[in-house]
Amino acid sequence: MKLISLFSALVLNFLIISLCWAQGDVKAKITPAAIDARIAEIRMGDMIIVTKPGAVVKIQQVRHEFKFGSAIPNSIIETERNPMSPENRKMFLKVLSENFNYAVHENALKWYDCEREQGKVDYSNADKIWDICHELNIPMRGHCIFWEKEEFIMPWLKKLNNDELRAAIKRRATSVTEHFKGRIEEFDLNNEMIHGDFFRRRLGYGIVNEMAWMAKAGNPDARLCVNDYGIVDIGYNIDAYKIQIKNFLETGVPIGGIGCQAHASAHFPMITPPEIVQANLDELAKFNLPIKMTECNFIFDDEKTQAEQLEKLFPIYFAHPAVEGILFWGFWAGAHWQPKSALWRKDWTLTPQAEAYRNLVFKKWWTQISDKADKNGDFKTRAFYGDYVITSNGKTKKVSFGKKDKSVQVKFD
Repeated sequence: MKLISLFSALVLNFLIISLCWAQGDVKAKITPAAIDARIAEIRMGDMIIVTKPGAVVKIQQVRHEFKFGSAIPNSIIETERNPMSPENRKMFLKVLSENFNYAVHENALKWYDCEREQGKVDYSNADKIWDICHELNIPMRGHCIFWEKEEFIMPWLKKLNNDELRAAIKRRATSVTEHFKGRIEEFDLNNEMIHGDFFRRRLGYGIVNEMAWMAKAGNPDARLCVNDYGIVDIGYNIDAYKIQIKNFLETGVPIGGIGCQAHASAHFPMITPPEIVQANLDELAKFNLPIKMTECNFIFDDEKTQAEQLEKLFPIYFAHPAVEGILFWGFWAGAHWQPKSALWRKDWTLTPQAEAYRNLVFKKWWTQISDKADKNGDFKTRAFYGDYVITSNGKTKKVSFGKKDKSVQVKFD
């Protein structure tokens, strides 16, 4: 039945896309030039250097403001279950630190990993992974406080009566946000609520509101997000997602962010055109909430197709003003839920997809300039928002600026 429903949804989506094209709702194809112009408008600002007349100015970007991240597997820490070898761990951390500025636990923060037995709460795996990322200056988001799909509910939790279940939910929600207060400030509240309803089926739809305020009790500043798939790239759940978010906001659920899983797969031959991806993001942006592409991977057997899909979709994400980050759901084939879709092969060689990613993030969307100031000692350029090392007149300064700043001035005596 699930396959039939999915097929019906895909056919419906294809018909909707075709109708939109026919009616002119999507009036023109998005050109690379238009995407580049939009990126320059929203991801770049003015950098003004004041120095000695004619002095050489060297501008070197060292970090993006935009978040490019990855899920981190449990195998990076010393566990009994499939730990990495010391050599692979060293390489994993090297690639992580050189290619990403954001991260999320793949499994270590999920309820089933933190409380395998009732009452025995253990955040040690999640803590160790956070420590690793913190040491690398990589902030993390929290995935996830709850997960609605019944197949991921612990057997002991299913056996509880409704009062006991509500009490367990309260302990979990408050505990996890309180434990990571000051370290993790953004969480997926209840994962994949379009595709599962275990908690709502047992306790009613108001339980989502209770979950949220229980989580806020542990950390009032925590940003709580929805997160689901089939939203943007395939698009068959976009309308359901919009209705769900609207209902939550209208009933007082403090939703603070929108997560869109970005799994593109060969199982979905009707890959949504870029114009529809942008249109779907535009629809979600109407809620005035930040959007993250939370679980990105391109599940195709052909490596060339993977790279092509990344080159097509990443600019759309990066060019959208509501999108704050993109996270791969893993990057190394040796520790990946879909090894064929990893960016780095098991032997740590780069796939075409990894090369495409690095070409975009560290070349095309990266500012590195060496030039001279004018006769008045002024040098002005457009630069991608982020962190910089700037050298001129025998001195070096570290500078950060972002979308809120729009511009930055750096003076050298």
